[in-house]
Amino acid sequence: MAHIEFVDETFRDGMQSLWGMRLQAGMALPVAGNLDRTGFNRIELSGSNHFEVLVRYCKENPWDSLDALVEAMPRTVLRSGMRSNAMGTFRTSSDAIMDAWMRQLNRHGCRSFWIYDLLYNVDKMTRLAKVAKEFGSEVTGALMYTLSPVHDDAYYADKADKLSASPDIDTLLLYDTAGVITKERMATLIPAIKAKSRGKPLEMHANNLLGQSAKNYLDAIELGVSVIHTASRPMANGPSVPSTEIMVHNLELLGHTHSLDKRQFQAVADRMEQVGKAAGFLVNQSAEYNLFSVQHQIPGGMTGTLKAQLAQHGMSDRLDEVLAEVAIVRKELGYPGMATPFSQLVGIQAVLNLVHGERYKTIPDEIIEYALGNYGQTVAPIEPNILDQILSSPRAKFVKDNPPEQPTIEELRKRYGTRDDDELLLKVLLPEADLERMKAAGPLKRDYPLLSSPEMEQVGRLMKLANLPVVQMQSEGLSLTLRS
Repeated sequence: MAHIEFVDETFRDGMQSLWGMRLQAGMALPVAGNLDRTGFNRIELSGSNHFEVLVRYCKENPWDSLDALVEAMPRTVLRSGMRSNAMGTFRTSSDAIMDAWMRQLNRHGCRSFWIYDLLYNVDKMTRLAKVAKEFGSEVTGALMYTLSPVHDDAYYADKADKLSASPDIDTLLLYDTAGVITKERMATLIPAIKAKSRGKPLEMHANNLLGQSAKNYLDAIELGVSVIHTASRPMANGPSVPSTEIMVHNLELLGHTHSLDKRQFQAVADRMEQVGKAAGFLVNQSAEYNLFSVQHQIPGGMTGTLKAQLAQHGMSDRLDEVLAEVAIVRKELGYPGMATPFSQLVGIQAVLNLVHGERYKTIPDEIIEYALGNYGQTVAPIEPNILDQILSSPRAKFVKDNPPEQPTIEELRKRYGTRDDDELLLKVLLPEADLERMKAAGPLKRDYPLLSSPEMEQVGRLMKLANLPVVQMQSEGLSLTLRS
C-alpha cells in the first residue's frame, strides 16, 4: 500500500473548467481557511489567463486577489502553473516577461510551479525553473499527454529524461487534459517515464471528460504515481478533475493512506455549490463516456469556446462537424498537443474552415507563427501541401518579417512607463481601458452575495433569454425589476 498526496484544484482547474476563470476572491476567501487546514500537499491558484478574466470581466485587481488568498492559506504551499513561452494570449512572450512573471508570482507568495510547453522547449522550461529557485521554490516539469502516432513511450521517456536531468526540476507531472489515457496505455507509459525520472516523484492530473479519470488515478497509483490532483466535489468532474471526496474514499477502500482532514470537505463543497448557483456557473458535473472525445481531444473548457464561435456565425448545430474537422486539422499540423495554445488554434482553424466552406482560406497569424517555428519545433512535420498554403497566405510575409521580439526588462519598463513589475505585467496582458475600469471599481471585495432562491434562479434564466434591457418578475412575495 502507498501513501498518496493530493494537490487541490478547486480554485484553479475546477473554476477554469467549470466557471470559465471567473473565480473572484470573495467567492473563495470564506473557505480558503478550510482548504488550508485540510492537509493538501499543494493548493493551486491560477495564472495569467485568470488575471485577464478578473480584470476584464470582474473588474478585480488580480494581484490583490492573489495576496488575499495567500494570506488566508499560510499553512499550505501554494502553486501556480505557466507555459514556458507565454504569459497570456495564444502567442508567445519574451523571455524577460516570463522571467518577470515568475519572479512576481514568487514575490506574492507562490512557492510551487508546474511549467509546461507542448513542443518541449526544455531550455525555456529549465530557465524558468532556475528563476524559481532564486526564491527556493519547487518546480514540476509537465509531460502533457496526448494521443497521436508520434506521442509514444519513447517520446515521453525522452522528455522525462531531459527534464529530470535539470537540478531545478523537482518532480514530473503526467497531465492528461482530455482525460483519454487508459490503463493499458499507462501500463507501459508510466514505467517508461519513471525509468528516466532519476527517482523524482511523479504526479498525475487527468480531466474527467470521459468519466474514467478516477479509475485511471487508481491504476496510476499501482504503477508508482504518488501525487494526484483533485477538486472539491461541486468543482470536480465533467471537464474538471475527479473529486477529492471520491478519491479519498477509493484510496481508503484499497488500503492506501493520505494526510487529509475529511472534516474540512463539507464546508468547502457547500460554499462552492452556493456560489456557483448564485453566479449561474456549472457545479456538480458528470460526463458520459464518448469515444468521439478520443478523436478530437479538445479539452473541456475549449468546447464552450467553440460553441460561442459557432453561435456568432449562426452555426450552433454544426458542433460535431467542427470537432471532426479539429481531428483532421490537428493531423495536418503535425499533431500538436491539445492544450493552450494549440487546442484553441486548431479549434479556431477548424471553425474557419467550415465557416468559409473552403479549407485554409483564412489562416490566423498564430497558425503562421506555428508553421514558422516561433512556438518551437513541431512534434511531427506539417503536411507539405498544408504548409505551402500557410506560408503562401496573404499574411505570411508580414508575420515572417516581424518575428517575436526579445526586449530586456528595462526596455519593457520604459516602453510601458512603469518600474512596478506588477503594473508592467498587467499592462502587457491588457489594454489600458480595461485596467482603468478595474481601478474605478474600487478595493477588493472579500465576500460574494449568495442571492440564491427559486425566484432568483428563474430571473437568471430570464436574463439569459431576454433581449430587452429590462426584465420584470412578480410573485406573491416578490416584485423585482432588473435593468441591464
